Amino acid sequence: MAGRRKGSNMLTPLELKIMQVLWTDGPSNVLQVQEELKPEDDLAYNTVQTMLNVLHRKGRVRRSLAGRAYVYRAVATRENVVGQALRDFVKRAFGGSPEALVMSLVKSRQVDLERITALSRKLEQEEGSGSDA
Repeated sequence: MAGRRKGSNMLTPLELKIMQVLWTDGPSNVLQVQEELKPEDDLAYNTVQTMLNVLHRKGRVRRSLAGRAYVYRAVATRENVVGQALRDFVKRAFGGSPEALVMSLVKSRQVDLERITALSRKLEQEEGSGSDA
């Protein structure tokens, strides 16, 4: 089984959870992130600190010293991170075909055609109103 490429900029599931905390709560120190991850993830302080430092090295978060603790803030947007992960997933699982992904969602009954139609209408409305902003 092939492992993750060394130096890969893709986020691990734990890194993504930490990013979600920062996107939702805003700038946070290690303890605040650790507390927000509980009770689902009972992680040691050092583990959270290590993961935040990895995200910092990857350029996904910035940190600034506040007193004796670093405060971390997301610099990568949710849209960019999710988009990159989704492109990677579609490439690996569906040969790069977004249509095959949608067909799989429909066939597995995770989304129905009515929902796709409603989403299509919503996208058209957003694209129409986007020029007014």
